[in-house]
Amino acid sequence: MSDSPMQNLALALRQHGLVRLVEHYAELFPVSHLKDVVVDGVGAGRTIDVQGRRVVNFGSDSFLGLDQDPRVQEALVRGVARWGTHNGASRAFASVRANIEAEEKLARWLGTESALIYPSVTLANMGALPGLVSRRDLLVVDQHAHNSIQEAARLAKGNGVPVETFSHCDPADLERVLGRAPAYRVAVVAIDGVYSMTGVLPPLAELRRVAVRHNAVLYVDDAHGTGVLGKQGRGTVLDALGDYENTLIIGSLSKAFSCAGGFVGCPAEFQRLLKIRSNTYIFGGPVPPPYLEAVCTVCDILMSPEYDVLSGRLQSNLARLTDGAVRHGLAVYGGETPIVSVLVGDEEATLKAGHFLFEKGYYVQSVTFPAVPYHAGVLRIQVNANHSEEAIDGLLAALSALQRVIPMPGPEQVRSAA
Repeated sequence: MSDSPMQNLALALRQHGLVRLVEHYAELFPVSHLKDVVVDGVGAGRTIDVQGRRVVNFGSDSFLGLDQDPRVQEALVRGVARWGTHNGASRAFASVRANIEAEEKLARWLGTESALIYPSVTLANMGALPGLVSRRDLLVVDQHAHNSIQEAARLAKGNGVPVETFSHCDPADLERVLGRAPAYRVAVVAIDGVYSMTGVLPPLAELRRVAVRHNAVLYVDDAHGTGVLGKQGRGTVLDALGDYENTLIIGSLSKAFSCAGGFVGCPAEFQRLLKIRSNTYIFGGPVPPPYLEAVCTVCDILMSPEYDVLSGRLQSNLARLTDGAVRHGLAVYGGETPIVSVLVGDEEATLKAGHFLFEKGYYVQSVTFPAVPYHAGVLRIQVNANHSEEAIDGLLAALSALQRVIPMPGPEQVRSAA
């Protein structure tokens, strides 16, 4: 008897390179893999319960700790009482008033004319980018841009849009690509505001100058800068450029904001145009209204003097971790943003290093190929404003102990890669 179509489909999926790789890792390292973990509870001091063990969570991107802020939690409760759990309609037909208020507050905080909220940053990129360009235009993407930008570029290419890439954070190569491209009506250059695996910040001013010379708009996915970089947490762009001329900004509402969704900061006319042209805005479903109430509360916090207190606490924790890791002779990427990567190298060693720290009481993410280059695995540590100094010192002690059981690259490895 032949296999069923469902079995054949599963077999076909298992022949995909990424599936084979992940299942191979899971089979080889069933204890060390620590992927797809289930969190059974959340405690004080950024602790979580995983696999019957309470560990300090250094894998959370709630950078300002606002997920535990009573005002944000109370806003969610108010939102449920006011709107219910969902408004039950595509925003193409109807938006609750909280959606409009949240977009207006986001624009006021960010300093743009308008903002448009999507269900997530991924859906923002996969709706906005293919919606901005057509066959007569050009889309140019930094080769290390976030996966959601890469997927958006594939959608655009499938729609007939010419797509090119340029070398990572390289204005000269962008100049080359735009200068040699066949004639186009207008171009969009898509980059990250913060490259999350390394913490690298792009040369925004130089990239924008190149874009303007070649009739191109700069499109910046600043999800990892939202709330944690720049004045009042407005991200990388305004501090680097001084204005939003010729620039579209994508921000996250699910990281430092500790809410849900993503948004585009844009001129007023683009808000209307993106509503018409973004399939993920029309068909992706809305952010649940209670979270929109919470977004408004977070905007109030970011625009208040309290932001400096939260940011100061976060920066102090970040410096304590990075300075300590460097003192221990570790190869550290990042330090400007709350995502710090410690280079391990080999895939097996990286997974075992993450498990070693877990056994010591600290959860960090072991990131291996294909998310990072082959044999360049890292421990991805995410620092929060409400981590205690004791927790950070404890993690540093665990990293020191790790060096005695797994060979770890030194700072010279970072310098040679720069």
